Amino acid sequence: MALEVKDETSPAAPVEHRRPWGHPLLRLAVSVAGGLVLYLAFPPIGLWFCAPLGVALLALAVHGTRLRRAAWLGFAGGLAFLLPALAWVRPIGDDAWTALVAIESLFWAALACLTVLVMRLRLWPLWLACLWVAQEWARGTFPIGGFPWVRLAFSQGQSPFTPFASLGGAPFVGFMVALSGALLCYVVIRLAQGARWNRVVAVALAGAIAVPLLGFAVPRPGDEGKTVSIGIIQGNVPGRGMDFLGNQPSVVLQNHADETHKMAEAVRAGKLAKPDIVVWPENSTDLDPYQSEFAREVIDSAAKDIGVPILVGAVVNVGDANRATRGLVWDPVTGPGAYYDKRKLVPFGEYTPFKSIVLALSKRANLVGRQSVAGNVPGALKIGPVTIGAVECYEVAFDGVVRDAVDAGGTPLVVQTNNATYALTNLPPQQLAMSQLRAVEFNRAVVTAATTGISAYVAPTGKVEWRTGELVPGMNVVKVPVRTGNTLASKVGAIPEWILILMGAGAVAMAIYAARRQS
Repeated sequence: MALEVKDETSPAAPVEHRRPWGHPLLRLAVSVAGGLVLYLAFPPIGLWFCAPLGVALLALAVHGTRLRRAAWLGFAGGLAFLLPALAWVRPIGDDAWTALVAIESLFWAALACLTVLVMRLRLWPLWLACLWVAQEWARGTFPIGGFPWVRLAFSQGQSPFTPFASLGGAPFVGFMVALSGALLCYVVIRLAQGARWNRVVAVALAGAIAVPLLGFAVPRPGDEGKTVSIGIIQGNVPGRGMDFLGNQPSVVLQNHADETHKMAEAVRAGKLAKPDIVVWPENSTDLDPYQSEFAREVIDSAAKDIGVPILVGAVVNVGDANRATRGLVWDPVTGPGAYYDKRKLVPFGEYTPFKSIVLALSKRANLVGRQSVAGNVPGALKIGPVTIGAVECYEVAFDGVVRDAVDAGGTPLVVQTNNATYALTNLPPQQLAMSQLRAVEFNRAVVTAATTGISAYVAPTGKVEWRTGELVPGMNVVKVPVRTGNTLASKVGAIPEWILILMGAGAVAMAIYAARRQS
């Protein structure tokens, strides 16, 4: 497969308007269409096959154009994708939504420029796929700790691409999606340039189709026979949006305790199996149970009634000015014990970066209140008969945090989350798709407990075996496998990602070197 495209600034390069998609407005339309098609791949719509199609259109839009124009086209494609994909940010404010989208779209602009460069090389679909991995790594790292939401892999909660997660994690899934799309783009370009339907074009098209089909050949780990019964509690909240507590934090706590008492009654009546442990969601108590007698009594009563340890999602005070988001094991006999403090905090939600400046400029930033402090220990908590891998909400998007929990012995994975501010937006289904991918990536069952939904149980295959609705109380006891076998992805960690990033960087360097030699 060999496609060499010269820079249009070269005398030998074809003039831009001679290409079928060469007109600037048509290029813009193709880029915007690519972003919108890519959006369709993500939950709640979830048309997974749109992901490679979106990649193909975005690459087609910038093929052979100047770097400056590529940057704007990439930025426009990023806007077209991210505005609907991140619409769940709107309850915080339209200004926060548009600012986040604009910042994230800058990474798409950079990707578009680098795409133009590597498209001048042989085997450019491979290099383009590597650049997608690099772009997603960059925006998951910078600025302020990164924002790795809506990565290509997170559109593949359950698709033919999903099994690749067990080989190289989310980055490898994203690479394979991008590779399939880049090959499709290659076919379109060759045919548009007047090439005949020859072996090279046929091989490229076959490759684009074969990439996802190869996922079916990835071996799946077998069942190990051990299980644990987990009670999942979704208590619901009294308010909506930014005021989901409704100035009634005691009501949220009581809601979760009430659902636990209902579970205990159902167990005594033989309607539900007795759980080994119970999981409450993040922020199931905003009253510090170490300091509040009321909170302590409510939690202790629920734990004694169900008769097993509860993983409570608590916000606890740390000193006079700070707090921690904590997964706290509450034993029915001994009370509070082991805990996990959230390591990846939400900027402007749990803490305020550049605090003195931001607080001076924005009254809304004061809503953060006490500043959260991050934990520094991986989320492996002994509770009842198992050691769970504890993950708090936002953390499920970060590869390293989840991997650390598995490496520390966590199985199954338990995601405590509070989506109350974003109820009925596209955030809860997007987050559930991340749990699906993590299940396959690490060969672990994933249990999610959410205040308002979506609470769920995801099997190690990535299949959602049970889930709740949103904005309703709910509870259930699910029997989940306890697997200890590690996937290749969990063994090699971030190595595949770094290999792909370095390959992309090397291709860019080669393209720049070749351009300088020709000039």
